[in-house]
Amino acid sequence: MNMPIKQVPGRRSRRTTAAMTVGLTVCLTAALGACGSGSGSSSSASGGSASGGKVGVSLILKTLTNPYFVSMEKDAKTQAAKDNVNLTVAAGNADGDTQTQITAIDNAIARGDKGILITTNGDAVNAALGRAKQAGLFVIALDTAPNPASTADITYATDNEQAGKLIGQYAAAALNGKPAVIAMLDLFNNQVVSVDINRDHGFLEGMGIDPGSKTENGKEAKSGKYTGGKGGTYKVVCHQPTQGAIDGGRTAMENCLSANPDINVVYAINEPAGEGAYNALKAAGKEKQAAIYAIDGSCSGLKNVTSGEFAADAVQYPGKMAALGVSSIAKLARGGSKPSVTSGKTFFDTGTALAATKSLSGLTVQSPTQAASACWGS
Repeated sequence: MNMPIKQVPGRRSRRTTAAMTVGLTVCLTAALGACGSGSGSSSSASGGSASGGKVGVSLILKTLTNPYFVSMEKDAKTQAAKDNVNLTVAAGNADGDTQTQITAIDNAIARGDKGILITTNGDAVNAALGRAKQAGLFVIALDTAPNPASTADITYATDNEQAGKLIGQYAAAALNGKPAVIAMLDLFNNQVVSVDINRDHGFLEGMGIDPGSKTENGKEAKSGKYTGGKGGTYKVVCHQPTQGAIDGGRTAMENCLSANPDINVVYAINEPAGEGAYNALKAAGKEKQAAIYAIDGSCSGLKNVTSGEFAADAVQYPGKMAALGVSSIAKLARGGSKPSVTSGKTFFDTGTALAATKSLSGLTVQSPTQAASACWGS
């Protein structure tokens, strides 16, 4: 992820794997056809009409092994039932699988669907999305804008930079002026996605540290003063890739501890990376020494806030993105107006919040219980 921004796999990120690793049996088809056992599931669809008949919509996800995207599927199906929509669901076989997504896009065009909701696995899908738009399908990107953003008609997403800022501000305030020895657990180090850049840079900005670049991670000064909270000195001792996974987070944290055993602040691209970091810290007997700051807001992640494994978590709403997307295409297909971006932003912002067990002056904090009322996953 450390090169001029080019949308390629990621999320989660957000939101990349998560428990982004929870095992769900996934059947991923090369087309949007019937699925024998689980993911890539689909229902038959036809385009529908402005007269109020069924509207065909395709939801094309990065994977269905990631609870973040499973939450999108669940809420999209619920909304589809309300809006008289025939929803077809497909997903890549792995993060970065663009060919399966391209096939799904082409099938949506052939089927006469009215729109596509997609969390893209990379720039390779852009030409297919262009064909879809030329064929009259309305394209909504979910979670992360494609590159360029105009590849989609609109993006429904969390402000990932703001999510990073929230946990960075909390980390700075919690330090109360003490020196910060920081580990940055990113998504990739060999490819670039905006969610990785935005979350990483947002955290540093929240701490009061200049990221040093708008397009690359790891360009900040490696030592100096942070200005967030009461301010103090800092060292950034590592930027390690995690692939947004538990195993990746553990390996990354082990590498960071080898570089400097005195780490007391851990930024994690997502909750699985944070969970892996905690496992490494605990194995080293340092789980009380370092505070972990994560992003996602899943139900399981909020439990880690309650238990103290995470000091804070930035909460996001993936299901809301997908449900709003389904509703928007259904309305548009029936003669409604096109959706518009949030004022002052280039996308429709579905919101974020800060969850922690301890309130700090100057910050709006939800308790884990409050945040759990809108959490995703299990």
